[in-house]
Amino acid sequence: MMSKIPVRLENVSKEKIDVEILRAGMIAELDAINMYEQMAALANDANIKKMLLDIAKEEKTHLGEFQALLLNRDKEQAGELEKGRDEVKEEVGE
Repeated sequence: MMSKIPVRLENVSKEKIDVEILRAGMIAELDAINMYEQMAALANDANIKKMLLDIAKEEKTHLGEFQALLLNRDKEQAGELEKGRDEVKEEVGE
C-alpha cells in the first residue's frame, strides 16, 4: 500500500513549501523502495528479481538526494538526525 502524503501541498505556506515538497518526495521514494523490494522477493524469474532490486537501489539514491537537500534547508531536521545517530550509538553501540 502506498503512503498518503500527510500534508496537502497546495495548503502549505510559501515559506514551508520547499521542505514539504522534499519530504513528500522522500515518502514517494520510500514507498517505491518498499514496493520494488517486495516484488523482487516474490518474483520467480531471476532477471526480473535482479531488475527490481536494481531499481530499488536507484530509488535509494533518489531518497538520499531528497534528504541532502532537506538537511541543507531544515537545520532543525539536521540536528535531530544527528541526535538520533548519537542515541543509537549510546543505546545499542552502532
